[in-house]
Amino acid sequence: MRVFRAGFLAAAALTVYAAVTGREKVQWIAKPLMMPLLAADVVTEGADLERTDRAVLLGSLAAATLGDILLIDPDNDRRLIAGASSFAVMQTGYSALWLRKGARPLPEVALPRLGAWLVAAALLRAKAPGVAAPLTAYGATLGTAGVLASDPALAPSAKTIAGVNIPNSDPRSRLGLGALLFTVSDGLIVLRRLFARTERTRALTEAVILTTYAAAQFLLADPKAQIRTRQS
Repeated sequence: MRVFRAGFLAAAALTVYAAVTGREKVQWIAKPLMMPLLAADVVTEGADLERTDRAVLLGSLAAATLGDILLIDPDNDRRLIAGASSFAVMQTGYSALWLRKGARPLPEVALPRLGAWLVAAALLRAKAPGVAAPLTAYGATLGTAGVLASDPALAPSAKTIAGVNIPNSDPRSRLGLGALLFTVSDGLIVLRRLFARTERTRALTEAVILTTYAAAQFLLADPKAQIRTRQS
């Protein structure tokens, strides 16, 4: 495995461990390292990327780094809103990458995600009106990126089931799964915010959130997955 991606996995494991055990100081060390390690992999392994694509990917990871730092304390609503804003920039960057590669929204992919977004928006409006508007706006950027990542045009060799490309040896085939994991992670953030009542429940839910988030970024930020189809 490439050295910086291995480093990312180590930092992610420490971050999850810190979330479960309540060791915030460990999170402050490990979590801010995650996206810079993926960015270092982009720099060292992304020679085949077009210059604009590389810049957009690195900018997206920079925005994610800020979001990671802000969300080290996920129970602070002001930090949650600011973190969501940073991740909205990241999702917009990912969407721009996939639009440049020819991805387009497909109804069979978009409609289920639209339904999930509407349900989440209604829950937030009913249970947490103070954060409903910014988190719903972020959800729109998340959904857009997820729809584009699942376009079969991005991975012509992949089979598609239920609107998701099935991963194979082509890193581009894993973008849809990465976007789905990101959706799961962010959906759990909403559920945690609304329904997790005990400290133990919040810690365990945060561990799952971080695990699915790290897996998503591992797949989405691979420079090998961002190479244009015509370069295959």
